[in-house]
Amino acid sequence: MTPAPAFLGEPPVSCNIRILPDCLISQIAAGEVIERPASVVKELIENSLDAGCTRLEIMIEGGGIRRIRVRDDGLGIPRAELALALTRHATSKIAALADLESVTTLGFRGEALPSIAAVSRLTLTSRIRDPAGEGMAWSITVSGGAPLVDPSPAAHPVGTSVEVCDLFYNTPARRKFLRSPRTEFEQIEQVVRRLLLAYPGVACELRHDGRLIHRLDAADRYPSFQDRLDQLLGPTFAAQALPIESAAGKLLLSGWVLPPALARSQPDQQFFYVNKRLIRDRLVAHAVRQAFADCLHHSRHPAYVLFLELPPDQVDVNVHPAKHEVRFRETRQVHDFIRQAVARTLAQGRLGVSVGASSEPGSSARLGLAGQHPRARAVPGVSELPSLYQVSLVWQAPRLDPFSGNAPAADPGQAPPAEVPPLGFALAQLNGVYLLAETREGLIVVDIHAAHERILYERLKSAWRSARLVSQHLLIPQPLRVAPHEADRLEAACPILEPLGLVIDRLGPDRLALRAIPALLESVDAERLVRDLLADLVEQDASAQIESSIDRILATLACHGAVRAPRCLSRDEMNALLRQIEQTERSDQCNHGRPTWIRLSYTDFDRLFMRGR
Repeated sequence: MTPAPAFLGEPPVSCNIRILPDCLISQIAAGEVIERPASVVKELIENSLDAGCTRLEIMIEGGGIRRIRVRDDGLGIPRAELALALTRHATSKIAALADLESVTTLGFRGEALPSIAAVSRLTLTSRIRDPAGEGMAWSITVSGGAPLVDPSPAAHPVGTSVEVCDLFYNTPARRKFLRSPRTEFEQIEQVVRRLLLAYPGVACELRHDGRLIHRLDAADRYPSFQDRLDQLLGPTFAAQALPIESAAGKLLLSGWVLPPALARSQPDQQFFYVNKRLIRDRLVAHAVRQAFADCLHHSRHPAYVLFLELPPDQVDVNVHPAKHEVRFRETRQVHDFIRQAVARTLAQGRLGVSVGASSEPGSSARLGLAGQHPRARAVPGVSELPSLYQVSLVWQAPRLDPFSGNAPAADPGQAPPAEVPPLGFALAQLNGVYLLAETREGLIVVDIHAAHERILYERLKSAWRSARLVSQHLLIPQPLRVAPHEADRLEAACPILEPLGLVIDRLGPDRLALRAIPALLESVDAERLVRDLLADLVEQDASAQIESSIDRILATLACHGAVRAPRCLSRDEMNALLRQIEQTERSDQCNHGRPTWIRLSYTDFDRLFMRGR
């Protein structure tokens, strides 16, 4: 018989069932609720918010391992209930099953304080609000879940303070898994930011080792609190973000979402709240990701602050010991509502992003069109540039005004007329790839293929949804030879492809004939289009999954129908492209999440050439 490995230890000497001591029960429960100092801070702040506080003072020492103190100005705890507050499963927030089914507070389990007290030295001090002003503060101390003693008088303003010292001092196995004080404090700071985003009316001071980290003033009431957003997410988040306000039945979604062009490299600015409760939910993350599906690069992550409000009986918050997750009663309804609300907001987003824009905190990126620069002038005719720069000569003639196309040219010092489209008028085509246009604010650079791809994609989606996607039959069918398994997959997908305007017949085991394409695609390379579609279809496991990927197929069609380099466009074609970009939803990004155009302002040029304003 093979001996048991040494790390498994000796088998138990007895199999008798016994009731565990209360102290051990509390320490086990603490393992579910208290993972690190940040968990302690989260539980204490939630208790203060439930107590109706308007001000918080948070003091941290040694990353929260040595000391945590959270003081509020809430309702306070009566002397007779101080010891009860440190007893397991004691709470003032629910009393019956009916209360559990419609929880409106952040805490309700009655586990936080006793769990913290079981693994630390905890002091609870409180003074209740007394209209007569004769109330007195009382304090109680407990170490490592030891028996409670009677409260003693203390000096304390109205409200409650909880001081936690020497966290995990009596559970060394837990303490050795903690990180450095700096890392633990970073986690605490993140918890404070996440919780207080939903409570702008609560002022807060956060200190670490005596140094002031944050002083958050009470802002306007929810959800209008740009100051709080600027303080916690950087000075440009509120200015860059698109506001959301959407309602459907008893569901209300509000908040802000950054445009796809400002998506981040990490999912570090994703804040979602259900009835002001911060949660991490895969259903919500999937819904938001789907809303960004056709305008976000695969390596980027959306950034948002979203608040979902719904009746408390429509969501179960009692599914996770630390209350990080929730369960919705109408899962599909909530998912579709969030996805559609975010998608509508992105579709109504502002045009473009200035060159060099970044979503990192402190960035000076600007969305939309900037104000008029004092040097904005009409561009006179210019001579041909050296061929080294590969510029297509589509400049307007010297006698034409570039902002009208048919009027006599303006004097070089004369400003453009008042009515100038947002993306201005075309000047030139660079390297057969980029379109250059002048506006009042500077120079617009457009990726011709990416912009045209987005335009075609939105048209195809609109035609598909309204059942107006018309086929254009080819005069001569296009023969194709493919692998037999590819022909099998395409034949199975024909019922899905035909409504998209593609008619493909199978002539043999490895022979196909393309007979029609969508009418919106004028001069597409038919063979290349079909082969790319086959590559997409082979990746799918079943036709049901293909039906759920209509947008992906439409994106492939749009990509092949878009203008490709090095085609030289006329000035009229370029101006028409600019006008279509202005009228197209989500025109800032192509279907793959890349930007379609950027703006170089006159200020950018001044900086590049070191010119003073």
